[in-house]
Amino acid sequence: MIQTNKKGFTIIEVVLVLAIAGLIFLVVFLALPALQKSQRDTQRKADLSRMMSQISSWTSNHQGLLPSSWTAASPFFTTYMLNGNETFSDPTTGTTYVPSTTAPTLGTAPAFASAIGNVNIYVGFTCSPTDASGVQTGSGRNVAVLMQLEKGFICQSN
Repeated sequence: MIQTNKKGFTIIEVVLVLAIAGLIFLVVFLALPALQKSQRDTQRKADLSRMMSQISSWTSNHQGLLPSSWTAASPFFTTYMLNGNETFSDPTTGTTYVPSTTAPTLGTAPAFASAIGNVNIYVGFTCSPTDASGVQTGSGRNVAVLMQLEKGFICQSN
């Protein structure tokens, strides 16, 4: 009697393992871009919170007055937004956030300057939970700051 001891895998077992490995890689590569977008939006939200903190610091140091100018060359931006190690730049492009003060059109979605990460600053407005524009009329001391995200926008007001 001849006895054979065959060691190894059958072709079916090899194909099955390769198919399972392929499915795992497919799931990872499909989920990775969504995870990266979420991380960038989380960074933008953190930057927006820090911006609101800097606006609060400015008003505390200037007898409750808001900055008179919101441009990138204004004293507010050069002193508070570009201060030391503080960086207020978009995680996708690495460029400093571009502020816009164009008045909002209430009832319609906010119009952003052109790119994700741009910031709209509205003096005299507060964030609205119901208005499509994201803002509603407030007092002259209110500031609503909207930032475009990869998935919608976020609004914070003082």
